Amino acid sequence: MHDEVAAYALGVLDPEEHEAFERHLDTCERCQAELIELAELPEQLDELKNTPSASDDDPPMSMSR
Repeated sequence: MHDEVAAYALGVLDPEEHEAFERHLDTCERCQAELIELAELPEQLDELKNTPSASDDDPPMSMSR
């Protein structure tokens, strides 16, 4: 996987890199396929960030005795 594919999917490329990657993406089937696989990554990361973990529901160890 190219690092640029993940960076592009996450929207962290600077404008010049973004433009260059889009030109590359027009002709690279491998990157197109990788991008499809990563397309939902930003949304999934947001869901994880906003979902309380199981440990958030449990009292601290010192309080559970």
